[in-house]
Amino acid sequence: MFIEAGPQLGMSGRTMGASLLELIAARDRRLMTCVNSWRPPRWIRLWMTFATRGGDGWLWYALALLVLLLGGTHRWEAVGAAGTAVASGVAIFISLKQTFRRRRPSAIGPHCWADLLPPDQFSFPSGHTITAFAMAASLSTFYPDLLLPMGFAAISVAASRIMLGMHFLSDVVVGAAIGVTLGYQAAMLFQ
Repeated sequence: MFIEAGPQLGMSGRTMGASLLELIAARDRRLMTCVNSWRPPRWIRLWMTFATRGGDGWLWYALALLVLLLGGTHRWEAVGAAGTAVASGVAIFISLKQTFRRRRPSAIGPHCWADLLPPDQFSFPSGHTITAFAMAASLSTFYPDLLLPMGFAAISVAASRIMLGMHFLSDVVVGAAIGVTLGYQAAMLFQ
């Protein structure tokens, strides 16, 4: 439960922090209400479903296999960095989800068209987004030509998590920041 805070002077840092979290939560819920009631064109629904299913892991495994087969002299370092970033991301999102225990949008309000089941009950942060951005950041460090397609894939996964009612905007923003940070740190470690 967040503490209500007014504009009075002398607000403690804790009260201001709680107020900021309330503001973020309120904006997240407004966006969730809009997204959950919008029925996009079929092509967007298919794209979002495919992006989320790709983010389940098979796309990243296939990409790692392709890099190992075709990645040249830095393939082992690239896959090692990606694997390290993703494994670190999984550990972080599991820990944060258990700490924050934020309910998913799909548990709060009905979605008008998506019927996918979430992989777990907690929302913050988005594990799919962490993984997608960790892969994109680490692999594009070794293969700069992959930056645009990997960035597109990561953004698609993140957007799909919001569009399908699995996450709030703040879940994917924080997930993207964690993923990018882990991806670049792992790439620097392996270079």
